Amino acid sequence: MFKRLEDIGVEGVAFTVDGKRHTGRRGDTVAAALLAAGVETCRTSAVGGVPRAPYCMMGVCFECLVTIDGVGNRQGCLVPLAEGMRVETQIGHGKRELGR
Repeated sequence: MFKRLEDIGVEGVAFTVDGKRHTGRRGDTVAAALLAAGVETCRTSAVGGVPRAPYCMMGVCFECLVTIDGVGNRQGCLVPLAEGMRVETQIGHGKRELGR
């Protein structure tokens, strides 16, 4: 399980995941912020619908694909978290319809 280090005095960054408000840390990637927020699945596989989550955290495995500010299939481990960012988990190749 992912566990954050104690508070190190880093500024908080507000963002949403599937419409729910969360706070990350300045300098986090989207994938790190998702893990710290307790989001265990960021997408499902296109074939079979198997839940997937960040794995390598360096852009090699493509397991952390999410929709960021309306742009799909972004590698969350390579995108720095920004204030007000809207992150949505994905189903297969596409955007998750909120409320489903």
